[in-house]
Amino acid sequence: MSGFIMQVGGPLQSWGEHSAFNDRDTVAHPTRSGLIGLIASALGIPRDQAVGGTGDRDEPTLFERLGHLRFTVRHDRPGTRVRDYHTIGGGLPAHRTVPTAKGGRRGAGQTTIISHRHYLADAVFTIAVTAPEAPDPTELTTVCAAALAAPRWPLYLGRRSCPPGAPLVVATQVSDPVSELLTGVPLARVRPRTPHTTDREATVPVRFTADAPFPVGFPVTVSSRASVTSLNDEPVRLTQRDRVYRSRPSYAASCRLPADLCKGYGPAYLDELIAYLRPPAPQEADA
Repeated sequence: MSGFIMQVGGPLQSWGEHSAFNDRDTVAHPTRSGLIGLIASALGIPRDQAVGGTGDRDEPTLFERLGHLRFTVRHDRPGTRVRDYHTIGGGLPAHRTVPTAKGGRRGAGQTTIISHRHYLADAVFTIAVTAPEAPDPTELTTVCAAALAAPRWPLYLGRRSCPPGAPLVVATQVSDPVSELLTGVPLARVRPRTPHTTDREATVPVRFTADAPFPVGFPVTVSSRASVTSLNDEPVRLTQRDRVYRSRPSYAASCRLPADLCKGYGPAYLDELIAYLRPPAPQEADA
């Protein structure tokens, strides 16, 4: 199934699934709602139009069409979990303190609200994006990839304080993006030392998560059927003050990929990624 490949990485990212106001969690990988929201922002879909299933229409809205997207996530680097001790409203004059539901302001000794916000630091995820159930899969994924390459609005990784690194789109119009995650796209991690294994035999364990069952032949080392959980991250409405999600199955598996795919991080990794995107011409390869 054709599609495109994107990469989500940056200093910080946060993918909440059951956040309350004073405790903003993050799961260990990009959520479906977070990725659809990212693409919706790139397409310039206003929040008041980010609503699914609102009456009988001959044609689905663009936001509803995003529901056809499927994400297979390769965990290049899981990152480090960090917690931000966050305060709101402290040290302000009375007329600028935190407002109350009754229209007033919090009184003395109650002006500061404390919250805990969780992030993934230095994490990188490479994602195969397909649309196997869409009426025109190629058209939908092409439109989404083009929007991510030239977004209408600023993009962020779960929260506005988490801008994405570059490049966000790794490859467009890929005939089999899931297979490319296994054999083609460089891994954003340092190659481990394998003193007792030849280079050809060396492999590294890599975790994958997906919002659909893994395809037949996917080289899992742990049964995907035994690794199914539930996440409350299927977006129904993403309006400003009324966000609704429903549960969906989340599939997880581990694979062993060639250690040669590990290309480090920083400028060295970007050079390898550019080399993957722009392979040498036949005459240059022969030379």
